[in-house]
Amino acid sequence: MNYHFFIGIDVSKSTLDFTILADKEKLFHLQTSNDLAGIRQFWKQLKEQSAFTLEQTVFCMEHTGIYNQHLLNFLYSKKAAICLESAVHIKRSAGLQRGKNDRVDAFRIAQYAYKNRETLRLWQPKRQVVTQLKELAALRSRLLNAKKQLTVPVKETALFDKHLAEQITSLFKATTTALDQDIKKADTAIDQLVAADEQLKRLFDIVTSVDGIGKITATAMVVCTNEFKDINEPSKFACYSGIAPFEHSSGSSIRGKSRVSHQANKSMKTLLHLAAMVAICYNQDMSNFYQRKVAQNKNKMAVINAVRNKLVHRIFACVKQDRLYQKNYSNTLA
Repeated sequence: MNYHFFIGIDVSKSTLDFTILADKEKLFHLQTSNDLAGIRQFWKQLKEQSAFTLEQTVFCMEHTGIYNQHLLNFLYSKKAAICLESAVHIKRSAGLQRGKNDRVDAFRIAQYAYKNRETLRLWQPKRQVVTQLKELAALRSRLLNAKKQLTVPVKETALFDKHLAEQITSLFKATTTALDQDIKKADTAIDQLVAADEQLKRLFDIVTSVDGIGKITATAMVVCTNEFKDINEPSKFACYSGIAPFEHSSGSSIRGKSRVSHQANKSMKTLLHLAAMVAICYNQDMSNFYQRKVAQNKNKMAVINAVRNKLVHRIFACVKQDRLYQKNYSNTLA
């Protein structure tokens, strides 16, 4: 990657801060409104710079959800090289820091792009159908959380006063009924979306062919991995999901147990845990594995984590080979 211009962009709800570096040298800083007019203002000023070429320029910014969507769409239409990085990753790579504002953040992001210019991963947009799947799955999750916020406290109230719990339940019965109907509509919309796209349907068939993996877990995996394109290795996905154990030792004085990291997608970890429990109950191989390891006095949670990893490796192997999971699969060479 032979880049000469490194542009750090700090994105907020209402403003965009741009810092442009020509290698190590700072050219200028510009703050604009976070809309198409502000982006065009920046683009005009950028093109006025001497020796500027889009082919030698990389634009770097943090993940900010919907706030950077205008900018991403504009830059992608210009066929620009875009790097979308985690805010925590950029912050920790900068070492000790003092002070913070939008102008400084934009400069630090540009510096990050320059320092890591050889290893930057360029951003590619998700297919429209995957973006729609992500939004539908998020809506379903919000509906479930809304229902949980209503029903769980009432179940706790029922422990000491059943009559009061029944009275409270009757007050929001219409709401929970409506939520149930909306959840069913969201499920139907997800099913129709998947069925209408041949590539997505094939991917779902492969993932759900593994015992223990249902539609909800498959949806989350497809969205998180961008159809297994952004994350295409089981070890990387295990790390992302917080199920990969890491060694904890130093010299001869620290000899801690291997442990998983808390820097993970906790919701994905929860789904994999539920999938592992289902696999242990209904898959004979997983059940035998679990019982054997527990009989050897292995920690039960460590064994369940091993089952999670087995499921992840099976899914990625099937996706890579574009085949459904088979219990007695034999890999024959032509």
